[in-house]
Amino acid sequence: MGAGKAGKIVKAVVQRVSRANVSVDGEKVAEIGRGFVVLLGVERGDTDKEAGWLAEKIVNLRIFPAEGPEGEHKNMDRSLLEVGGSILAVSQFTLAGDCRKGRRPSFVRAAPPEEAEPLYEKFVAACRACGVRVETGRFGAMMGVELVNDGPVTILVETKG
Repeated sequence: MGAGKAGKIVKAVVQRVSRANVSVDGEKVAEIGRGFVVLLGVERGDTDKEAGWLAEKIVNLRIFPAEGPEGEHKNMDRSLLEVGGSILAVSQFTLAGDCRKGRRPSFVRAAPPEEAEPLYEKFVAACRACGVRVETGRFGAMMGVELVNDGPVTILVETKG
């Protein structure tokens, strides 16, 4: 997510998947079938409002195919809610990385864990409140994310803050 300052952009990376899982220290901690892997970063100044907006936008994205009358597929016509898909939400502070200067990303925009974790949890709760099954990684842990990107379809969800 991004901060609420004028002109700043809120971001989440959404990947349509046929299956995905996340492991911590070699142990699988979450797994989904058809749905979305959502990589979510929280920046300093982000708010509950942005977490709720992202959740509603993502669960209603129409990026699944619908089958037509002749059995043909109409690409990007149905939402996660319509197909009964799940979300694997992964905290990703590196989305706040700024690579404009030098060769090493700066993470000064990333919210500290005590700010970021409650907003990450609010995003997860808002998705669940929309009726979507949500699995999560472990906040702050080194995780291995394994997925099969369906399509491939990867969408950057953004809005001006």
